[in-house]
Amino acid sequence: MSNEEKLTKAGINWYPGHMAKTKRQIIDDLKLIDVVIEILDARIPVSSRNPDFENIIRNKKRIVILNKSDLSDKKENLRWINFYKSKGIVALEVDSNSGRGTEKVSKEIENIMREDIERNIEKGIQRKTIRVMILGIPNVGKSSFINRISKKSSMEVGNRPGVTRQKQWIRIGNQIELLDTPGVLWPKFDEQTGLKLAYTGSIKDDVIDKIDVSYNLIKELISNYKENLLNRYKISNEEYEETLKKSNYPLEFMYLIGKKRGALISGGEIDLERTSSIILDDFKNGRTGNITLEKV
Repeated sequence: MSNEEKLTKAGINWYPGHMAKTKRQIIDDLKLIDVVIEILDARIPVSSRNPDFENIIRNKKRIVILNKSDLSDKKENLRWINFYKSKGIVALEVDSNSGRGTEKVSKEIENIMREDIERNIEKGIQRKTIRVMILGIPNVGKSSFINRISKKSSMEVGNRPGVTRQKQWIRIGNQIELLDTPGVLWPKFDEQTGLKLAYTGSIKDDVIDKIDVSYNLIKELISNYKENLLNRYKISNEEYEETLKKSNYPLEFMYLIGKKRGALISGGEIDLERTSSIILDDFKNGRTGNITLEKV
C-alpha cells in the first residue's frame, strides 16, 4: 500500500466522526464571530491550512498567525507576511512557546475592527465585545497560543494531534473574547501534503510508516537545507559527497545518521525505526535548524 493510499484510508477513518461534527459546529458558531484568527505552522504554511476553511470563513475579517516561527526560515517568514499583505490580510510571526509576537495580536484585532466600532459609535450603538474564533489544524499550537495571549495555562496542551476538545470562550482584556475550536483536518489530501503534516506532527505517527516519512524528509533537507543536515549530524563534506553518489542515497544517509547516533541493534545493524524517530524528533523540535518547506 502506497503512502497516498494509507493517508486516504486514514482520512476515511478519522474524518466522519468528531472532525465532521466539529466542522458543522464551527460553521454554526461563525454567526457569533467578528474576526477569525487562523493559525498556521510557519514551516508549512500551505499544508497546515485546511482548504475547507477558505469557503467557511470567506466573509469574515481574518488574521493569519505564522506560529512556530522560531523553527522556520526567517527570510521565508517575511516573504509569507508580504504575500498575505498583498492579499489584504494581516499576517504575524509568532512563537507561542516564548510568547514572541503574541503582544501584537490584540492590537491587530482592534485595528481590523476599528471601522466597524467607529460606525457603531456614530449610530449611538455601545461598543460591544469583539468575538474572535481561533482556527487551525491539529498540532499547530492553538492551545499554546491562547494560553500566551490570555496569560493563562489552564487549557490542556499536548503533542498529540487534536488534544483540544472542549469549546471554550477566553476573555483577553476588556473588549475581546476568543473562541477556541478543536483542530480539524480535511477528508483527503495528497501524499506530499500528508508527508509534511507528518513531519510536523499534525497527523499521528501510525498513519504512515515512520521510516518512509523520515526518508522523504531527508530528501527534502538534501535538496533545500543541506547545511542544516550536515551540521546537525556532523556529516563531513567528504561523507556527504560519497553518500550522495549511491543509488538510494536518502536511505544511505539514514544509515549514516543511525551509525553516528549509535542507533544499533544486535549484530551492529542500523536500527532504522529508531533512526527515523531521531530524524523526525530533531525536525519537529527545531534541532535541525530553521527550516521552511513551503515557500511563496
